[in-house]
Amino acid sequence: MPHVDPTSSHEVLQRSSGELNTSNEGLELDTSVASTQPERGLPQVRAPPSEPLDRSAVFDEDGRPRPHILCKHFRDGGVLRPEDVIEIIQSAASILRHEPNVLVLEDPITICGDVHGQYFDLMTLFELGGDPSVTQYLFLGDYVDRGCFSTEVTLYLLSLKIARPTAIWLLRGNHECRHLTSYFNFREECLHKYNEEVYDTFMACFDALPLAALLNSTFLCVHGGLSPDIKSVDDISLIDRFREPPTSGAMCDLLWADPMEDEEEQMCPDALYLHNELRGCSYVFSFAAVRQFLVDNKLAGIVRAHEAQDEGFRMFRKVEETGFPSVICVFSAPNYCDTYDNKASILEVNNKLLQIRQFHSVEHPYVLPNFMNAFTWSLPFVFDKVGDIVSLLSGCSANRPASWEDSVFIRRGGVMRAKVKAVIRFLWLRRRVGQKLSVSDRPTPTQNKR
Repeated sequence: MPHVDPTSSHEVLQRSSGELNTSNEGLELDTSVASTQPERGLPQVRAPPSEPLDRSAVFDEDGRPRPHILCKHFRDGGVLRPEDVIEIIQSAASILRHEPNVLVLEDPITICGDVHGQYFDLMTLFELGGDPSVTQYLFLGDYVDRGCFSTEVTLYLLSLKIARPTAIWLLRGNHECRHLTSYFNFREECLHKYNEEVYDTFMACFDALPLAALLNSTFLCVHGGLSPDIKSVDDISLIDRFREPPTSGAMCDLLWADPMEDEEEQMCPDALYLHNELRGCSYVFSFAAVRQFLVDNKLAGIVRAHEAQDEGFRMFRKVEETGFPSVICVFSAPNYCDTYDNKASILEVNNKLLQIRQFHSVEHPYVLPNFMNAFTWSLPFVFDKVGDIVSLLSGCSANRPASWEDSVFIRRGGVMRAKVKAVIRFLWLRRRVGQKLSVSDRPTPTQNKR
């Protein structure tokens, strides 16, 4: 029986994101961009690359992406050519389509929870968990949305998948779908950095992601949880996964379900599944439902993600017969949404020994809301200031001294007022157009666990 040692958890204190221990021989930083911009407000902050990477830098001689090059380029704030992005996604999708619904894996392996577009924290994850060029990883989904670097996270993970198809494993989360990526910010990020075709290619790739993994024939790893429609692991293999996730049924539950809280179990002690009111779909499942599933399938526990945790992980009630937690929740997005101030964690499984390792968030470049540029973002403030100037001019005109009646002043004042009115008119029109094009008026989601 595997053993989990929660006392072995340790923290990696907050630090700047370091460089991965990947094979970067002959790769040197180009400081020419920074040196040609002496008037930058913060000269010590490197300017992002002004051009996308050349294809010869993105792909090697065999046409496979170079993860270590992409890692450095994304960390510097660079993007790729849309056609190269599409090629990477399609190459990874062709690999994913040939994988079964349920991956069969063996340790040693490092299991990771939600990442949610936090690229710079993903770099910390790899520093802690081990070089992805030599370490086996299983990601439980939710690579996109919330954070502002979802394209970087997903493209880097897909490039690793292409480079090591039998060592980097990616499951589907509830956010890898058209509905949520349009409601949250991944689609908007794709349109800002690339185009609609790139977004559509991502969605087709997400449809190919496997739904679960069976580790050491002992643990079932999923993004969400159990389903009343799934009695055995074999039932998962019967699901048609190559589609947009439905709003109910087995596939929906694997991506959306949550364990019951103790209060819910006390209120409904005989219920195995209850409607998941917080999510608005799927179920919450009881300890009894988990225990029955584990016994029927001869498993030790469920490993899942899907819920933010203050400590980065949570171990649910133990099964009396085994003394092992029925469910282990792993969450790998520290300081979730830049507001939660939570830790993140990964789960290392080696020789049937489980070890939780925690880490904190690191600083990342600030991105304006809805990926606005500084000019668009500042327009409302400029509009208010110009309004103040107009009010001031209007207030002074009635009490100005007699000497102000000089014709030169009147002429200059008229020109000034005409300019101010023209600016106000431009800003008003610009603001109206921006409101029509912006998606910032969408309601802010209150579902914290999504």
